[in-house]
Amino acid sequence: MPHSVTDCLCEKLLADTLSAIRKEQPESVIYQTSLMSALLSGVYEGSRTIADLLKKGDFGLGTFNRLDGELIAFNSQVYQLRADGSANAARPDQRTPFAVMTFFQPQYHHHFDGPADRDAVHEIINQQISSDNQFCALRIDGRFSQVATRTVPCQHRPYKPMMEAVEQQPTFHFDQRDGVLIGFRTPQYMQGINVAGYHEHFITDDRQGGGHVLNYSLESGVLTFGAISKLVVDLPEDPDFLQANLNPDDLDSAIRAVES
Repeated sequence: MPHSVTDCLCEKLLADTLSAIRKEQPESVIYQTSLMSALLSGVYEGSRTIADLLKKGDFGLGTFNRLDGELIAFNSQVYQLRADGSANAARPDQRTPFAVMTFFQPQYHHHFDGPADRDAVHEIINQQISSDNQFCALRIDGRFSQVATRTVPCQHRPYKPMMEAVEQQPTFHFDQRDGVLIGFRTPQYMQGINVAGYHEHFITDDRQGGGHVLNYSLESGVLTFGAISKLVVDLPEDPDFLQANLNPDDLDSAIRAVES
């Protein structure tokens, strides 16, 4: 039986509505520039700008060219957390050698009314997203009894491998501070492309300090998180990347050493 004019109009209206919803709520995709194994090999300069990253997501983490500080992004705001302990809003023209971004669309919420350590927070996530084959984006807004962070200092050519660069990294401790912690849980099969397991960054509520998270204890707060099953990786084309050894024998142990 042929469609009536009314049927055609209804189908068009439905298609237009779905299209509008997709524009308002972007698809859950992780966008990544470069590889973690490239950082390990000393590929510390990239061509992607902060402005470029914000076209790919409103939430994420990474680093800056020459490893000049940790990158944390949420609510479409990007901050640079540097080794001197400072934190500043990143400029749109600043560049990154490695970053992971998404449009944050949490599916789960959990309120912590009492203390919880890092393992307890991760267990809440693992119970809801039990498959290690999916990515997960997470955010905590709360009061932390303690957060331990580190930040790799700015490097200069000729660049050392990251294992050597982190030997001089300063660490910071934040006690009884409100702040935002964001991160990703990445599948084990992605080790080397990304950082397998949990990778988290923190910034204080006054946006004056933070860094790559080594450990934390939450006093109270709200955890929001969601699964993501699509990844887009943007590979550099510069000589540093093309000539780098991206599959060293000690890849897994090297990543664990520089991230923990």
